[in-house]
Amino acid sequence: MKQIQSAAKTNSIAVFLGFSENDNNSAYIAQVLIGPDGQIVSHRRKMKPTHMERTIFGDASGECFASVAELPFARDIHVSAWPSLTPHSGGPELWSMSAEGCHAQSQTYAMESQSFVLHYTALITEAGVEKMKTSGGMGMSSPGGGSSAIFGPDGRRLTEPVNSTTETIIYSDLDLDQIIATKLFADATGHYSRPDLMSLSVCTRVKKIVCEDGKLGDTEVICDLNDSE
Repeated sequence: MKQIQSAAKTNSIAVFLGFSENDNNSAYIAQVLIGPDGQIVSHRRKMKPTHMERTIFGDASGECFASVAELPFARDIHVSAWPSLTPHSGGPELWSMSAEGCHAQSQTYAMESQSFVLHYTALITEAGVEKMKTSGGMGMSSPGGGSSAIFGPDGRRLTEPVNSTTETIIYSDLDLDQIIATKLFADATGHYSRPDLMSLSVCTRVKKIVCEDGKLGDTEVICDLNDSE
């Protein structure tokens, strides 16, 4: 991690990184955002592992909401991290977990949040298949899966399709003024919201397993839906 932080500082770039985190012998799907100064400005864990992930990774606590940070250039950029994704075959498998289905989800997120979405996917190589010994398996067992893209705040795709078997870098110049234009149309958390009818309650406390004797532990705290703190 320190090597990546140093590289970010040397090159004055922000880095978003997904990784497997070991904490007290439990594994978590984690992400960090490293600023251009090399400092970690956001560190979160996936709230709820999906499908087969649940056999390995644990649930996050309140730290799962530590996902937004202000960088020198913007805060309206969402990084959408996905596994290897392949085109749908037309068979019975879930279309929602195909390359097309996940593109649709990221495009919808872009439109609903009025943000730019960096949709990036893992890529499986022949060497990876051999190392993991997954050839012939039910999923993620063949080279490919690369379908990264960048979507604008109105949902349009800003990059050309990439070769699904070749590791590459995609680029796009983001016109942040487009965010203002889309918010003028419908701002989901601004003028287009109805807090008098609908609201969202979240608990950002990190629940600990062990608490000091005589003190109210986080595990005993109940988050009141009407509590504004």
